[in-house]
Amino acid sequence: MGNAHLHSIHVHPVKAVRGVAPRETAVEPWGLAGDRRWVLIDDGGKVVTQRRLPRLALVAAELRPDGGVRLSAPGMPPLTVPVPRPSATVPVEIFRDEVEAVEAEGEAAHAWFGSCLGITVRLAHMDDPATRRPVSPEYARPGETVSFADGFPLLLTTTASLDALNSLIAQGEYADEGPLPMNRFRPNVVVAGTPAWAEDDWSRLAIGDVPFRVAKTCGRCVVTTTDQDTGERGREPLHSLGRHRRLDGKLVFGQNLVPLTRGTIRVGDPVRILE
Repeated sequence: MGNAHLHSIHVHPVKAVRGVAPRETAVEPWGLAGDRRWVLIDDGGKVVTQRRLPRLALVAAELRPDGGVRLSAPGMPPLTVPVPRPSATVPVEIFRDEVEAVEAEGEAAHAWFGSCLGITVRLAHMDDPATRRPVSPEYARPGETVSFADGFPLLLTTTASLDALNSLIAQGEYADEGPLPMNRFRPNVVVAGTPAWAEDDWSRLAIGDVPFRVAKTCGRCVVTTTDQDTGERGREPLHSLGRHRRLDGKLVFGQNLVPLTRGTIRVGDPVRILE
């Protein structure tokens, strides 16, 4: 796969909202710099995502140089939220993990999201990703941590596998929903120049000079059925994944990665399969 290369990079500063596509970014042990360091929580401290509120697809977050975010959404005035100063933390429940985080200062950010979404939520920031949340012990090595991503520091997808999936959708009963764009899968890194589904067999790879290990295949959820431009839901890709890409009871697309070193990755970097 001598032509394999990094096609695009995607950073989502606030979990579940739109992100940005930089040409290059730093890779930290817990993920891409600034990725999913912010999260929305409800009154009970549970994370709020597109699983519950597909309207979050309409909210955009731009990463600021200091790690803060600039928020925008249809019908809402833009709002810049700085990284909160060190203060008392609040518990955040994300899947089976309880993680400490620091709420945004003041009420502006919380009120902005409440007005946008129509429910009471709080915006919180992971202050110390090196210690707050370990990767699932079943798949982790000692000391590996993750931000507010679903479970692993990075998610990789490939353009060839999306093309293959779209071909399957075109042959199915919900063909009118396709072809789907890659943003349905909310990846961090997209690789081009490989055969379809080649990533199923990778265990270690390097993007540019940065090596990664493949932790596990990514099981997909209802968020993939959400149009990221409208917030509306359909049946694909879960219908076609259920027929053609079922593994251990999960509908799979993409691979979860853990960085083995720090470094910088850039669009166009060669991708080498090491194992």
